[in-house]
Amino acid sequence: MRDHTVNIDRSVSPARIDFAPVFNVAVPFIDRHLEEGRAKKIAIRADAGDVTYGELAENVNRCGNALTALGLSKGDRVLMVVKDCAEFFYAFWGAIKAGFVPAPLNTLLRARDYAYMIENSGAAAVLYSAEFTAEVAPALEQADHKPAHVHLVSGEGDTLDARIASATTDLEPAPAAASDDCFWLFSSGSTGLPKAAVHAHQDMVVTSQLYGEDVLGVGEDDICFSAAKLFFAYGLGNAMTFPLWSGGQAVLFPGRPTPNDMFDMIQRYKSTVYYGVPTLYAAQLQALEANADWDLSSVKACVSAGEPLPADILRRWKERTGLDIYDGIGTTEILHIFIANRPGDVKPGTSGRIVPGYEVEILDEDGNKVPDGETGNLRIKGGSTLKYYWNNPEKTAETIADGWVNTGDTYSRDADGYFVCHGRSDDMMKVGGIWCSPVEIEAELVAHPKVLEAAIVGRPDADDLIKPEAHIILNDPADAGDALEEELLAHVKANLAPYKYPRWFNFVEELPKTATGKIQRYKLRSG
Repeated sequence: MRDHTVNIDRSVSPARIDFAPVFNVAVPFIDRHLEEGRAKKIAIRADAGDVTYGELAENVNRCGNALTALGLSKGDRVLMVVKDCAEFFYAFWGAIKAGFVPAPLNTLLRARDYAYMIENSGAAAVLYSAEFTAEVAPALEQADHKPAHVHLVSGEGDTLDARIASATTDLEPAPAAASDDCFWLFSSGSTGLPKAAVHAHQDMVVTSQLYGEDVLGVGEDDICFSAAKLFFAYGLGNAMTFPLWSGGQAVLFPGRPTPNDMFDMIQRYKSTVYYGVPTLYAAQLQALEANADWDLSSVKACVSAGEPLPADILRRWKERTGLDIYDGIGTTEILHIFIANRPGDVKPGTSGRIVPGYEVEILDEDGNKVPDGETGNLRIKGGSTLKYYWNNPEKTAETIADGWVNTGDTYSRDADGYFVCHGRSDDMMKVGGIWCSPVEIEAELVAHPKVLEAAIVGRPDADDLIKPEAHIILNDPADAGDALEEELLAHVKANLAPYKYPRWFNFVEELPKTATGKIQRYKLRSG
């Protein structure tokens, strides 16, 4: 096999994937399209302007050379706090092709989160969009580790754009193996501290082929639009690796995904595959009540992940649009969806069936497989599994065993092979598709001078989607009331990512606890 190539045998299911001994994944995702005659085809569509496959390849090379010119060494981490834009593609693939490790960060976080990530990663470079300066700038000041290179993506001065413009267009791919470290994605831990999942070169090929092409059917004619941002594992596949793998098009939207903006983007760019999350689908259904004239005729597939899709939202969406929503479950650790509903095979209220190429087990507390219909801890195994958590051997050992990844999700499987989510085996919750630690919110509430103790649990809203609910003991019970709720809400929103605020406040005299003083959140959840 030629260096940096991959052979796909599609005559078998799952498709057999073989990698060349020398393999840099930027080549099949970027350079391959020039060989296959797509240089003039549009790869990226956005309000800021379209980018062809030829322009994409050229700017990836320029960016890789620009990063190399900074003096970075092989394996150096490049942290990216970058909005959904063409430069995200240039930085991500340019770093990989040049032998560096890009690490996209959640753009919704606060300065202290970024400071922790900068320190924990030992990053050599930080790239960020101007929109996030208010959080990134103080993070750089707070962090004890000082990256040698910090650049705005665009604007005035020594920006990434300026360096790309002046760099050369020829770049040889850095030698690597399919199993070598390639990129990082961060996910929140039970304490709220982010942990970096280290992924290999092969992982994006595996998810793009096994789920993107083989299950979802993404092809060269597809126009992919994702409400979920590129920094999510889900969004990274939806809006970047799936269309690049197939030779299709990616539609990018840099702003906050409001229902009307999503409908507008679908209509304007004639998207064929739309990726959302349950919370957004619920909001979009409300928007359809006000304006039922959106043209969704281009859409052939709607996909959902991040949190379980309530059956009622699927039913109402199908009634209003005529389209199914293909719900599935994926994790940062596996990179994308590994259990999925799919075209011609949808069972409401379930996550679907296993994606061919992955293995699933549901185990009881003693590590024994449970029979169909009974609940247990979901484990997954496949070719896109993270290698390890950076600088966190304890969490790595807790999560990965003999290639199996412990998801922390409680599931059952019915007699027909469909998987049903029953929540978490720990106290973590998904809010709007994003992991949220109750411990982190509790700590922020207790930091308020009027709060003595606090406990956070997940509570379903009117659409059966989980949101944080606060149970609070006050220093002075007389302070309880609407005014304090507003004060606490403002306090949390000022210090935590915006999706983490409590939707309900309950002022109580005591919290249920174990003999050792640990809060029994399950008792609060059960009422």
